[in-house]
Amino acid sequence: MTSKYNKWYHPYTPAAKYSKRVAYFSMEFGIHQALKIYSGGLGFLAGSHMRSAFELKQNMIGIGMLWKYGYYDQGRNKDQTLQTQFIEKQYSFLEDSGHEIDVKIFDNAHVKVRAMVLKPEIFGTVPMYFLTTDVDGNDGLSRSISNNLYDNTELTRICQSIVLGIGGAKLVEALGGADMYHLNEGHALPAFYHLKNKGISKDHMAFTTHTPEKAGNVERDANALNESGFFGRLLSPEELQEETGNSDTLNYTVAALRMAKKTNAVSKLHAKVARSMWKGQKGGASIYPITNAQNQKFWQDEGIKKSWRSKNSTAFTKRKNILKKELFEEVLNQTGKMFDPNILTVVWARRFAEYKRADLLLRDIERFEKMLQNTEQPIQIIWAGKPYPLDFGAIEVFNKLVHFTKFRHNVAILTGYEMALSKMLKTGSDVWLNTPRITREASGTSGMTAAMNGSVNLSINDGWIPEFAKDGKNCFVLPEADYRSPVWEQDDFDSNNLYEMLENKVLPMYYQNPKQWQAVVFKGIDDVIPAFTSQRMAKEYYDTLYT
Repeated sequence: MTSKYNKWYHPYTPAAKYSKRVAYFSMEFGIHQALKIYSGGLGFLAGSHMRSAFELKQNMIGIGMLWKYGYYDQGRNKDQTLQTQFIEKQYSFLEDSGHEIDVKIFDNAHVKVRAMVLKPEIFGTVPMYFLTTDVDGNDGLSRSISNNLYDNTELTRICQSIVLGIGGAKLVEALGGADMYHLNEGHALPAFYHLKNKGISKDHMAFTTHTPEKAGNVERDANALNESGFFGRLLSPEELQEETGNSDTLNYTVAALRMAKKTNAVSKLHAKVARSMWKGQKGGASIYPITNAQNQKFWQDEGIKKSWRSKNSTAFTKRKNILKKELFEEVLNQTGKMFDPNILTVVWARRFAEYKRADLLLRDIERFEKMLQNTEQPIQIIWAGKPYPLDFGAIEVFNKLVHFTKFRHNVAILTGYEMALSKMLKTGSDVWLNTPRITREASGTSGMTAAMNGSVNLSINDGWIPEFAKDGKNCFVLPEADYRSPVWEQDDFDSNNLYEMLENKVLPMYYQNPKQWQAVVFKGIDDVIPAFTSQRMAKEYYDTLYT
């Protein structure tokens, strides 16, 4: 049992300009490899935010969920194809905060929610509270609410939102209350309803929308939400119709836009796309950008940092080769393939989703094979990433790459794409490949941390890239496809340009003009720091979203 952390407490006096109390709600946080409560970019972003908030002495706390089985552990079947494993997690470094919250789900079901605390000294974050329903006194169904991040059962997902939102808001009240309640995506939307029921005005509510993808803008049956306790109280039929705009469903993003004082998108391009998406919805016209970012202290290798600051190409090359060898040990361990640190190494690593097109390089297989067999300008390629465990289309793409890479010596696909492997891939690669269909990537942050470590971005001009890119100077940017054209036309256009870029610009520069390549590497680091570090982002949230 803790004492300091059963009330609003920081181990420092908050900086004067960051004195406003902010409670930051997120369904996932990527803080450390060992704390497996994240799935991908949303969590990595939230974790970096919590680290930078601590570094800046901001008066913020994090509110999340303690997932008993995490997202899932990524393994392999006998034939090396993807296997999803759900293994119970234990964290001795988390402590009981002393708070047990009662949350009402359905008419008569009172669920006990315990708040575990992650102290700042453990991983260098602001104080963080993780909610679990795996508590003595709860029945089996109630205990299972906090089992799996992004559970595939709709009713469980509703209950998870209630626990995070209402349970989290009640916890913040027990800790002493906040000046601002910030929802990172719409998963914790019930928090806004709870606050509204308590008479707290929208001046204290902020919202971040993260994606133009339908899956990230949840819609659920309004009656099911009402019956489950999503709104904090049972709404009358008239109130429910008013809340949903006379619809049978509630869109979480639309509701959050309406209820929040301020809403931000996560890149300048995303703000334009989001304003267009939600045109006519209350709050939709005033979405403004705060571009996502990542924590430099956590993600950037110290050796890379020193060589960049001194602009010492020899020291950079020496350190990069060490990091490549460390990555290639993992490649050897998983695949039995011995990669060469002197060969240009391209990495595609992120969440496996259809629009991200992990297999774009395989679109013209003959042309790709020719590139792989070129001994004058050799190339090595690594893929990694986690599909959603029930996204069978994405799993099929992963397995397609397994079979493609199996008997080719210079291509590999790795499992276990979590924070540790992510860092290893970014420090050990020469090129970071990003291939979403244009307008579909709200921000993307993996390329930021890759650039911090001297991995040159090769990317579609989407998300954060238009704010960063100087083609041929700090990265390589593909020509823009017409996003209104048929998908197959976009894929043909982008794959052809990707082959052209690799064959005629990237590979020749790396092998024939190493000084120019090194200039691009250092310019990439120059331009990503500090503009795309989460210290900049954390400051911007206080300066704009919380004012």
